Amino acid sequence: MAGLRYIDGVVTLKLDTERCTGCRLCIAVCPHAVFHMAGGRARIVDRDACIECGACARNCAAGALSVDPGVGCAAAVIQGWLSGSEPTCGC
Repeated sequence: MAGLRYIDGVVTLKLDTERCTGCRLCIAVCPHAVFHMAGGRARIVDRDACIECGACARNCAAGALSVDPGVGCAAAVIQGWLSGSEPTCGC
């Protein structure tokens, strides 16, 4: 399952860089290295690597992050992986 990713362009992750305080908690809790720091604030470097676990948003005291945990077509990716077909979520 290494390298398993959601379908490109469907992840609900959003970052309001103006609200970011640069605390780095999103970087510390993200299991897929979606974020990096630039200019003292977090930036999203690979949105499609996000697995929508919600850890970043739950740990962001500034409220700079939002994500709808678990809606990013994970079922479609898993079904495609299990059946050997292309994932489709009907988006």
